[in-house]
Amino acid sequence: MYDNPLLNLKFLLTYSTLLPYFKFPNPFLYSFKNTAVNPLTTKALETLHFRFVKICKCIESQSRENMKMKQIKRDNYLNQIIDRKENGLIKIITRIRRCGKSYLLFDLYYHYLLSIGVNNDHIIKISLDDDENRNLRNPDQLNKYLHEKIQDNDGMYYILLDEVQFAISDEEIRKKEPIRLYGILNGLLHKNNTDVYITGSNSKFLSSDIMSEFRGRGDEIHIYPLSFYEYFSVYDGDKYEAFSEYSTYGGLPLVLSKKNDTDKSKYLQDILKETYIKDIVERYHLQGDIVMDTLVEILASATGSLTNPPKLAKTFQSSQINASAVTISNYINYLTDALILNKAERFDIKGRKYIGSPFKYYFTDIGLRNAALNFRQQEHTHILENIIYNELLIRGYNVDVGIVSHTGKSKEGKRTTIQSEVNFVCNLGSKRYYIQSAFSIPDEEKMKQETTSLDRIDDSFKKIIIVGDFIKPWITEKGYLIISIYDFLLNQDSMNL
Repeated sequence: MYDNPLLNLKFLLTYSTLLPYFKFPNPFLYSFKNTAVNPLTTKALETLHFRFVKICKCIESQSRENMKMKQIKRDNYLNQIIDRKENGLIKIITRIRRCGKSYLLFDLYYHYLLSIGVNNDHIIKISLDDDENRNLRNPDQLNKYLHEKIQDNDGMYYILLDEVQFAISDEEIRKKEPIRLYGILNGLLHKNNTDVYITGSNSKFLSSDIMSEFRGRGDEIHIYPLSFYEYFSVYDGDKYEAFSEYSTYGGLPLVLSKKNDTDKSKYLQDILKETYIKDIVERYHLQGDIVMDTLVEILASATGSLTNPPKLAKTFQSSQINASAVTISNYINYLTDALILNKAERFDIKGRKYIGSPFKYYFTDIGLRNAALNFRQQEHTHILENIIYNELLIRGYNVDVGIVSHTGKSKEGKRTTIQSEVNFVCNLGSKRYYIQSAFSIPDEEKMKQETTSLDRIDDSFKKIIIVGDFIKPWITEKGYLIISIYDFLLNQDSMNL
């Protein structure tokens, strides 16, 4: 088999023209209908046939892989888009690159529109990262093209624009000029027969830019990497093997297409450095700055731990790297704005107020967290906590770190205020849940440790402890739900058991 797919195609076409010269049904006993005009030897044909079979197997394997990828259902996000259909706002589908935004819009939603009877000529699809559309990266050319496509006022036109950051120039970013693209998109809302959907990611399309630029005319939809439920739906193996893979390599969809650990590790390390971090470096002109790489590694190592810029600055000093707390604070903001990290604030449960620094930081994808550490630190407790945090965000909850204050005695016997932590306080509308993450609860002492902070919360909201052990869900005498990570992730209604 050739490395060049075009050569493989040429080979297949050449081979297909030779098939009439074979005696069938046994293709391995080669002979010719007309040996006088066919110069190929039997050995050459055997080699030809061997290559043909190998290419066919490769194509078949790739087809299976493509089918497997296409079977990933992302109904949660598809329904969010459907619910916003024709709401008079620009639907802005964002999150980190390679998390499946294009597939969601151009495949799932596009086919949904066709299924409800929308004419194909009323669906305008443009992939701005496609080189064939490079002329449309000029906002004025894009505007002209769209208005030419919208030919009548009778029916609704659905405009699907993928990777719109390609229509934002470096000069606009550098000089902080008004973004021409945003004006064009906002202008489309003045037409009564257009419904606009866009995807975007990277340094030209950061989360802090979006809603301010669209001035209340945008409706943002966050798309996350695959949840474990989505991942397992196409994984070839049991849930324990799947979770082992997921907790190591995360949920970026293309990870599923990688055949071995080496390819998966390399893909994640490359995309973290050459795509995500590079986007930030280019946006903020950080070339030659080792602070960003070091910061990402430190935060990955400290996943789930309280930290702040002054504390991190001391860590840098111990590594003989000069970085002020102000610089570190700015760099953390770059990472959260680029959606690589999420910040969890502390919330005083009894005082019903937020507490300032320090905060906790979690990676949007656990595979990226592990890649930042070259897969050398597999702390199961931190990984479990990060996965639970991400799952709660995927389910739409606002998630904070809970603090319960109470009066106790210090080692010296003096009365003092003691703060106990609840891993996560989750709010959605009128619902609230308190969640603890514990890799294992082997005995009563560990159970007491995990429930101490929950015991001090005097309201009636549900309290849940998620463990890494394989156990059946059960309710303690105090009414706390104990549930395994597998049941929590695979049952979308697990918090209401």
